Amino acid sequence: MKTFKNTDYPICKVFFENLQEKTPVEDSLYKLLEKVVIECLRLTGIEAGCEVSITLVDDNRIKDINREFRNIDSATDVLSFPIVNMDEGIILSTEGDIDRDEDLLLLGDLVISLERALKQAEEYGHSFTREVAFLTTHGVFHLLGYDHMNDEQESKMLVKQEEVLAVLGLERE
Repeated sequence: MKTFKNTDYPICKVFFENLQEKTPVEDSLYKLLEKVVIECLRLTGIEAGCEVSITLVDDNRIKDINREFRNIDSATDVLSFPIVNMDEGIILSTEGDIDRDEDLLLLGDLVISLERALKQAEEYGHSFTREVAFLTTHGVFHLLGYDHMNDEQESKMLVKQEEVLAVLGLERE
């Protein structure tokens, strides 16, 4: 498990676990995804110390997780498991959601299929790195209480995701 604690934004700790072997992962990808998490927090105005866990898997593993937790028997690109009750960046309650040792708000966990990200990058005609960063923004905004159950919510979430990617120089190619 890799852990990064950014010195520029010391209130964020990101844990990574790579449980797949199909797609090689360089340290530069971990560092980029940490920046993605931080930019999502900055854009939303989250100033509390936070912790996020990101697990990288293949399609078989994410399919199993999707089936177990959502009763959907198919692979997907990203799953979000929020711990904190939030609504569009506003913390509604934090009872039991704080790491008392480090005084960090435990936002939740993301699971990303790198196998699916690679396929989608090819389909959309952009880089694998951009696709994984996009999926990370998508997942983090779900952790922060954003959703896309209707057109208005989806539009708002997409604008925020693209804004984060633009800050990091990952606009659509």
